[in-house]
Amino acid sequence: MKKILAGLVLAFTTLTANAQYGNTTIKVGMKAPEIEMKGVDDQPVKLSDMYKKRVVLVDFWASWCGPCRRANPRLVALYKKYSQEKIKGAKKGFEIVSVSLDQEKEPWLAAIAKDSLYWKFHMSDLKGWASVVSKTYGVNFVPQACMIGPDGKIIGVYNFAEEAAADLDKLIKDGYKAKKED
Repeated sequence: MKKILAGLVLAFTTLTANAQYGNTTIKVGMKAPEIEMKGVDDQPVKLSDMYKKRVVLVDFWASWCGPCRRANPRLVALYKKYSQEKIKGAKKGFEIVSVSLDQEKEPWLAAIAKDSLYWKFHMSDLKGWASVVSKTYGVNFVPQACMIGPDGKIIGVYNFAEEAAADLDKLIKDGYKAKKED
């Protein structure tokens, strides 16, 4: 009985936390707002250049965020599992774009290296919570993520990037089908 009660309390707490911390700005089916920031090499990086012919997981995080750093090994595992998979309708497959809410470049770059975030797309405006993505994407907490299809539409919104695995499995099985505008 105690195990059942403990399980119910845990499930209720998780559901409450997810409801409380869900993103209310970004919705599945909407066009992804543009993000343009500097990459690790100080060159401008545009999100719209990345999702053309790809399915892109946009991961919002920061080097100072404990839950983000603890989630990074799962994010790396997700990338290893899906980055070489073929997705019909997305000729260039799957990619991750990491968007940092850091304020200082050195800790951001050090975290990328230490956590082995070896995909090539990383960006930040180094403005922390004052970053344009905080408002545009409704990023009021990190980590969180959203997935964008090759047509620029939001496929999914997640509290943790690894929650995208089910959607990626479905895309690999069924392919990406662009939805027509209403």
